[in-house]
Amino acid sequence: MDAHLREARARFPRRHHHDEFPEHPGHRLREARRELFRGHRGRGRVPRGDVRSAVLLLLNDEPMHGYQLMQAIADRTGGRWQPSPGAIYPTISQLEDEGLLTLTASAGRKLATLTDVGREHVAANPGDPFGPFEGEGAGIDLRDALEQVHAAARQVARTGTAAQVEAAGTLLAETRRKLYLLLADAEES
Repeated sequence: MDAHLREARARFPRRHHHDEFPEHPGHRLREARRELFRGHRGRGRVPRGDVRSAVLLLLNDEPMHGYQLMQAIADRTGGRWQPSPGAIYPTISQLEDEGLLTLTASAGRKLATLTDVGREHVAANPGDPFGPFEGEGAGIDLRDALEQVHAAARQVARTGTAAQVEAAGTLLAETRRKLYLLLADAEES
């Protein structure tokens, strides 16, 4: 690097205008984000599952292909854990490389089957990868109910009269208020 350029960079370091003006909205927004997400990692909606253990446990019961594994995990957790293909298929490949399962082509799909070494591994490592998804709130999946309300609200917005749309807006606002009241009642108890 040229000496002249080094000297100029030393005299005039790069700065963001937000740093010079702490009252600038960009600076406040950045600080608010840092505060909000301090100590948080990941999506935070549900605990992350141990895909590897779940796949091994399910394959110990019966051979399955990737899509069946995703469905079985979702079924076992009541829909609270739905691993993506990007989580399942690399895990299957890794377990095959480790010799814990074999893949065979069956009806155009690859069927995963535990090997004897895989069965020994499952027996030697007992545990329930589905445990974090059990407990309080396990019976009702509010996401499904919310999706149904969303679909109904969209339908009213598309095909309803002005009065129907206004009534739907009032109903949704009232529902939101009542949901917050539920939380307020729980905090007082």
